[in-house]
Amino acid sequence: MSTYDLFTQVSYVAPMRTRTLPVLLLVAFAAPAHAEVVSGPAHAVDGDTIVVYGKHIRLASIDAPELDQSCQRDGQAWACGEEAKRQLDSMIAGQTVYCQGEEVDQYSRLLGTCSANRRNLNATMVEYGWATAYRAYTDEYLAQEHRARSAKVGIWNSEFAPPEQHRIAAKEASRAPATASARRTNRSSSSACDIKGNRSRRGDWIYHLPGMQYYEQTRPEEIFCSEADAIAAGYRRSKV
Repeated sequence: MSTYDLFTQVSYVAPMRTRTLPVLLLVAFAAPAHAEVVSGPAHAVDGDTIVVYGKHIRLASIDAPELDQSCQRDGQAWACGEEAKRQLDSMIAGQTVYCQGEEVDQYSRLLGTCSANRRNLNATMVEYGWATAYRAYTDEYLAQEHRARSAKVGIWNSEFAPPEQHRIAAKEASRAPATASARRTNRSSSSACDIKGNRSRRGDWIYHLPGMQYYEQTRPEEIFCSEADAIAAGYRRSKV
């Protein structure tokens, strides 16, 4: 049992006055001295961030689609970032949320592990396919991600860019929108080898042409000079 699981369980023992002191002692031993503990009603900001009494908490070790991010399913775009937020909101609605963390990120959010109704929210969001394990920082929740991917639940029933890649693409676009637009125009009118071939997590081999919706954020496995070359290599043209 993790220290946070212990914290979560003993937090429910408080109703009887005679138990107050033992509960406080257990919590003191369960949480490190430098840990910050926050509890109360909460609401979701996005798929991996919640607010408890004005305190922003980033669910540690997971990465959900950004609020403005879209995924593709059967050739149709859908707002997977907004759906991830709705799913997290449904887990905490009407519940007392307990969070524990020891660090803050660059946005002053507490990096924490949170629970509601005795359920680890970090793990559940990954298990249900509404967030990925954040490999850049930890290998925690990889088992949950594997099960979600195998079952094709949540975003795993779609084609999507990893949230971190989406953020990078959005940042680059915001820094030089005019330059990016000019670059896309130049590429469209040139004969350069700039067709991106990408292999999705679902096993689809798709190529993207300059100017297509997901071209800038696509990380290519191969680059082609013509659509004929891409098709010959086993790729199909993106539908968007």
